[in-house]
Amino acid sequence: MKKEIFNIGKIVNTHGVRGEVKVLPLTDDMKRFDDLNEVSIGGKNYIIENRKYQKDRVILKLEGIDSIEETAKIRNKYIEIERKDVVELPDDTYFISDIIGCRVIDTDEFEYGKVFDVIQTKNNDVYWVKGKKEILIPVLKEIVTDINVDEGVITIRPSGEWQDED
Repeated sequence: MKKEIFNIGKIVNTHGVRGEVKVLPLTDDMKRFDDLNEVSIGGKNYIIENRKYQKDRVILKLEGIDSIEETAKIRNKYIEIERKDVVELPDDTYFISDIIGCRVIDTDEFEYGKVFDVIQTKNNDVYWVKGKKEILIPVLKEIVTDINVDEGVITIRPSGEWQDED
């Protein structure tokens, strides 16, 4: 279920009075903004004139946004980029947005439902799957046998082999 547009940040506030915006990064590496020259906000493209970092936020100066009034108009909007501009991931690593919506089946062809969300934990991700029942699936090699985001299908071992019965 590959998406073509990615949200990489959310404008959470203004910064100063000269048109800078404070961005909550929605990416593992907030320095990712160093590689970007242009972004889209609400369907409009903006050139990044300057960027700086402040704790867990990115401060951006966008061309054409020069006052606090103009920044207020884009507050709470998402910063988007096209798939062609995303960072290349290592093998067997996927964008969460590509995982969400994938069907989950087991090696016996039983369908569990679709990935509703991905919960990131310290040790491993967990797929939150909604179908006839909800199930949490730890993303471990012993459980998840195949991920095919092009086809939108994730294959796991049958739940009886790894899940405790209640």
